[in-house]
Amino acid sequence: MKDQAKSNADFVDWFRRSSPYIHAHRGKVFVLSFGGEALTDDGFADLIHDIALLNGLGIRLVLVPGARPQIDSRLVERGAEMQIVDGLRVTDANALTCVKEANGAVRVEIEALLSMGLANSPMAGVRIRVGSGNYVAAKPLGIIDGVDYQHTGEVRRVDAEGLRQLLNGGSIALLPALGYSPTGEVFNLSAADVAGAVAAALGADKLIFLTESKVADSRGRVISSMVPREVDRLLTRRKRIPEDLARVLHNAASACRAGVNRVHVLDRHRDGILLSELFTRDGAGTLVTAEPYEIVRTARIDDVGGILELIAPMEATGALVKRSRELLEQEIDQFTVIERDGGIIACAALYPFVDEGLAELACVAVHPEYRGAGRGDELLTHIEAAARQMGIGGLFVLSTRTSHWFRERGFQNAPVDRLPRRRRDLYNWRRGSKVYIKAL
Repeated sequence: MKDQAKSNADFVDWFRRSSPYIHAHRGKVFVLSFGGEALTDDGFADLIHDIALLNGLGIRLVLVPGARPQIDSRLVERGAEMQIVDGLRVTDANALTCVKEANGAVRVEIEALLSMGLANSPMAGVRIRVGSGNYVAAKPLGIIDGVDYQHTGEVRRVDAEGLRQLLNGGSIALLPALGYSPTGEVFNLSAADVAGAVAAALGADKLIFLTESKVADSRGRVISSMVPREVDRLLTRRKRIPEDLARVLHNAASACRAGVNRVHVLDRHRDGILLSELFTRDGAGTLVTAEPYEIVRTARIDDVGGILELIAPMEATGALVKRSRELLEQEIDQFTVIERDGGIIACAALYPFVDEGLAELACVAVHPEYRGAGRGDELLTHIEAAARQMGIGGLFVLSTRTSHWFRERGFQNAPVDRLPRRRRDLYNWRRGSKVYIKAL
């Protein structure tokens, strides 16, 4: 009974923590791509259940499956082969027949699984419409270094408006890795290329790749986040990256540069990784984001002037305690700032009291022109992560004018005697700040 109670408590806790992400993702467009290997895995039904769950939560989905194992199987059956030159497949007429058959079979299998609705199953009562079609126009790759790639193609154009109409109607869009030309030809495309092009054309909120291997550093640890220039550097320096993963990373960087803000590269072999990535704070894979025009970082000594200018108006109104330049210079390492195009537009400070397991969040300020757009929340998230890394179990804040903001973010009113002793001894009773504490 105790184990059951703990399991229920863990579930309730997870579900509550996932709530902000459920609200944030509703109505957003996600492009999800995975290789044909996923379909041959025993866990593919679970992935389909997770996809159905995302659809049920109001996320608009475009699925782009690959079909390489299915194509290879048909090539073997026909006694044919597909030549590979410089990592690119040459698709002749016989191979194209296998490509069309394999992609058709993949599409039908996914449609069938998304149509299940058996009682007492994860898909019980689910009604999902799936739409497919000629939304991707392609052109031949042509002749490169004397090699004619024949029916191997590249994306020419995506019918973004047609796809939006399909998604707005509540359907999941299913796009095999095929493209069509105005002359009626069919071309063999890379699923990663199609997914990247579709995400860019739609201005998708997320592009998600489920891959056969993880993005790892030289020690085998998952790289949690990258920007396009770091992806470029990895592809240049690392010579043994699997071909399919290298193509995914190339498309991840290209999609970011084309306006897709977040690309997730996930090891599909981890059960439930899609849900873990989308509905937990720390995620589970590699996040590739656009080059930061605006970044959150630790403050430097040359930021002192910008911070003083930022906090001066709030000091004048009494919302913040006045800090001298000398004090700020001494404590600059405690500050986190948001820098936008070279200017400081927000700041916050973290003062740890490690022995008591608490830390003070102080001097939270956002430039008036940038308020109401989530910068304060971004700072808070950054500060909370830093506190957790120190082993801190709770944050406290002293506030006279902005208590509602902290209360809305989980801070609870507390008596002054809850403060760490050293901080309690410095409490200004004349100022009369209210104390709020948030458990981490």
